[in-house]
Amino acid sequence: MAVVTAVTVTIATAGAASANGSGTTGSAVTGSGITGTADTGSAVTDRGSGSGSGSVSKSGGSFTLRTSDRFAAPRAKGGSAALTYDRRVPVGAEIQVGQRVRPKSMKIEVAVRGAARNRTYGVHVHTRPCGAKPDSSGPHYQHRKDPRQPSVSARYANPRNEVWLDFATDKHGSGSAVARQKWTFRKGEARSVVLHEHATSTHNGKAGQAGDRLACFTVPFESGAPGKGGRPLPGLMPSGESGDLPS
Repeated sequence: MAVVTAVTVTIATAGAASANGSGTTGSAVTGSGITGTADTGSAVTDRGSGSGSGSVSKSGGSFTLRTSDRFAAPRAKGGSAALTYDRRVPVGAEIQVGQRVRPKSMKIEVAVRGAARNRTYGVHVHTRPCGAKPDSSGPHYQHRKDPRQPSVSARYANPRNEVWLDFATDKHGSGSAVARQKWTFRKGEARSVVLHEHATSTHNGKAGQAGDRLACFTVPFESGAPGKGGRPLPGLMPSGESGDLPS
């Protein structure tokens, strides 16, 4: 059986509620499935290459994306978008990322199942897609870019200016987190989610650091221009096969 990849994109009229605050909050994920960013159990097109199919519709307002995959070794057959470089994120563990975008705010959530048990991971959005090497994913995405790189200043490397999704797994190896931001990604500059070996430091001089890059998931994040051009993003399933992210 080839690696399963599912992505759903829908565009719907935004409600009165908006993303509030910023930073990261965690919630438990049940051992029987990824909840909160739940997999609905609908059929997945299996193309044997980690890619699916999909569509984008436009009705103004907000943009919602969901994508999931199983971690594989960088050179494994099947073309997985999720790569693991370390046994602390086992081959076959599942990851799902969701994004809800409004014109001036967004919500990002991540959930995993089958990772190392009772472990804290530092998790961030990075600027480049995953590759054969852990550092292929580039630096953290920053809303205001630090002129000095690598960025270790708490003025720039913080959960208000970056997307931090640290979480701790339970006894089943499941965990999840949510980040809300009062800004949106610049087009094409947010490309992946990376799992690191420990919780993210907030201390100046080490801010944003979370140890080795253990695994990476390439995600087709959208900017603050929902559905512009009506062009399907790569690897989509038909809309409606999983629900929207909660507000």
